[in-house]
Amino acid sequence: MWVVLLVAFCAANLPFVNQRLLVVIPLSAPKILAVRLAELVVFYFITGGIGLALENHVGQIAPQGWEFYAITSALFVTFAFPGFVYRYLIARRH
Repeated sequence: MWVVLLVAFCAANLPFVNQRLLVVIPLSAPKILAVRLAELVVFYFITGGIGLALENHVGQIAPQGWEFYAITSALFVTFAFPGFVYRYLIARRH
C-alpha cells in the first residue's frame, strides 16, 4: 500500500516539476496548465494500473465502485498540490 501511495505522490507532481510532455518528449514551448492537467489524468490512470497490477500479484482484485474512483482521484489531486504551488506560486516570485 505504501508503494502505491509513494508512486501516486511522485506521479501527481511530475507534470508540474518538468517541461517535458509525459516526462519523455521535449517541448519547444513551455507547457500550459491544460497540458499539465491532461498529464495529471494520464498519470492517474498509470498509477491506477500499477496499483491494480500489485493487487493482482498479491491475490484477488477487490471490486471498486464509483466511490473508489472519486476518492482516489481527489487524493491524487491533493497529492499534486505541492507541485502546483511550486510551479505557479513560488516559481513566479523568482
